[in-house]
Order: sequence, then C-alpha cells, then structure tokens
Amino acid sequence: MSRLNLSEICQIKNVKLLAGGIFCWIFVVGLWSQSLQAQERVSPAIESPVKIAVESWLKGRFKVDSVNRTVMPGIVEVRLGTDLIYADEKGQFAIVEGQMVNLKTGENLTAARLEEINKIDFAKLPKDLALKTVRGNGKRTLAVFEDPYCSFCRTYRKTLTELNNVTIYTYFYPTLRAESETVSRNAWCAKNREEAWNDWMLFGKEPPKASADCRFPSAKIVELGRSLGVSGTPTSFLADGRRLTGAISRDRLEQLFADTK
Repeated sequence: MSRLNLSEICQIKNVKLLAGGIFCWIFVVGLWSQSLQAQERVSPAIESPVKIAVESWLKGRFKVDSVNRTVMPGIVEVRLGTDLIYADEKGQFAIVEGQMVNLKTGENLTAARLEEINKIDFAKLPKDLALKTVRGNGKRTLAVFEDPYCSFCRTYRKTLTELNNVTIYTYFYPTLRAESETVSRNAWCAKNREEAWNDWMLFGKEPPKASADCRFPSAKIVELGRSLGVSGTPTSFLADGRRLTGAISRDRLEQLFADTK
C-alpha cells in the first residue's frame, strides 16, 4: 500500500495555510487511528497461550513482540520483529507463509495434505514404458521420470546407482529440448538400455544411434507424465504413491524407504 502523502492531501503551500494544515493533520490522524483499531491488542488471556505456543515452536530463537486482533474472528496476528504469522486464539495452529502448522508437534499440515492429494496409484503405472533395474532383493520400489538433459537428473542418477535392494522403474521423459527425444530413443533402443542410459547420464557418453525400425514410446511416456502432474525432472514416486521432486539425497531416500508402508 502506498504511503500517505501529506503535501498532496493538505496541499500546504505556505505558512498562511497553518489552520488548514492543522485541520489536515487531525484528518490524517483520524485515518491512522482507524487503521490502528484493526490492530487492537488481544486480551492477556489470549495473548499468553499464543505467545507461549509460538515461542516454544520456534524453540526460543525468536520472541513474540505482539499478538493483535485481525478482521477474521478467532484468528490473531502474531508479530515477530518485522515478520507476521497468524494463529488461532488457543495457540494450537499457525499459518506461516501459507502453510498451516501444528504448533505443538511442529507438523506442517499443509505439506502433509498436499502429499496425500498428490499420491498416485503406483500399481497402475505402465511398467512396460520404463527401464526396469533390479539390485539385490529388489524389495524396495521406486519410479522416476528423467530427462537426458536435466542436470539434477544426472546428480540423482548417481545416487540411484548407489542404492541396494531396490527395483527402479526409469521413464525416459524427453521434455526439456528437442535433443532429449533423440538421446532417449537411442538409449531405449540400445542392446543394453540400462548401460546406455547410465553411460549418458553419468559420463556423457552418447548411446549408439537407434535403427530406423526401433519404436520408442515417447508420446505415451509424455502423456503419462502429464497425467500424473510431472512438471519437472527428476520426479519420483514411492511404492505407496508418495511423490518426490528434485534430486533427493541417499540418506533421505533411505529414510523414505523405511517409512514406506
């Protein structure tokens, strides 16, 4: 919101307009007072539990400066220096940068909900459209969409090659550039798909040119990715349907596998 410009409101051009100027100041102060009324401090009975809950959630790293009313019943404004968050009057939940947080447990309720609605039915993935890699007992399962020109995919591919006891379904997802289609097709049509894909992703070694009669199901894979909401690579899916975006670290993957039901 733009600042009030007193000279424009009052149009004070010289000291002869002192009386008009005083009237204008009274008018402006009236506007400010109306604005401040919307930031009325809450009662100590509300402020205390909210303040304790927020500061406890932040583990004492920040102090609450004030707890004020908002135009929304039951929701209060919590000021932390120059930052604002919103909480319920009982100090149980807070909204931080659009995310709802349980102040007692620290759980990001918005993230948990998004995780739930972004799940897929892993069993329905068309596995014939993917490169299947099995290591060890293959009990832990992951599907991943990768583009051959995605730098994060290359980092992630190195991590994936270090995993044991996994089955990985890799979908060659050629969406970044025109050459993605060519490299994906050549790797798909290679005598050893896994070797061809890993050589390209890890070492930049181009796969041999595919024969003219080899069919790479590019359109089906792209359609599949779009139907699943894959808007960037790498995007992975765990066996329970949870979606993972970006190059996940090995430690994080191991933790996620352990949590997968």
